[in-house]
Amino acid sequence: MSNETTGDDSGTDASVIIVGGGAAGLSAALFTAKNGLETTVFDTDETWMHKAHLFNYLGIGSVGGSEFLATARQQVDDFGADRHQDEPVTAVNETDDGFAVETDDGHYEADYVVLATGANRNLAEEAGCEFTDADVVDVGVEMETSVSGLYATGAMVRPEEWQAAIAVGDGAAAALNILSSVKSEHYHDFDVPADAARVFGEQLAE
Repeated sequence: MSNETTGDDSGTDASVIIVGGGAAGLSAALFTAKNGLETTVFDTDETWMHKAHLFNYLGIGSVGGSEFLATARQQVDDFGADRHQDEPVTAVNETDDGFAVETDDGHYEADYVVLATGANRNLAEEAGCEFTDADVVDVGVEMETSVSGLYATGAMVRPEEWQAAIAVGDGAAAALNILSSVKSEHYHDFDVPADAARVFGEQLAE
């Protein structure tokens, strides 16, 4: 069974922490926040996207990487994610109930964690994730690592394919797999024009 919906938070009380605020992390955050999961994002603003200009991104003619990020952050914020800017995560530890995430400023807990830290794989290694012979984090198509409930995305899992479009897809795949796990069924987030009118209302007319 699959759901096609927008913002359907019925029956969900799960939480997810996303470490990283680039294309992969914000993509994951958008899907989880939009669909009712308690979503916290730690964004150090060190993403390579600030150096990019997107000419090769499907559906976008031309946009600067920083402009793209500003739009993505606004989308995530609008759906209620708790975004912590400039608060680096120092550790991710598995607990009996999920995960504990540590920063210099606090201690946070969540049922799921998505790592989206670019080519920096230190947190994944310290958390006990298995690596491939190519020295990247070993994941399947659903982006889940060898540690159940812990996901890795983007350049963390790929030796060379670092396109923003790929990272966005990785983040979406991780988020949708989490939603499928929470809802105990294959979950599809597929919007139609009527959903936009319902979610954004009069904003569409402006």
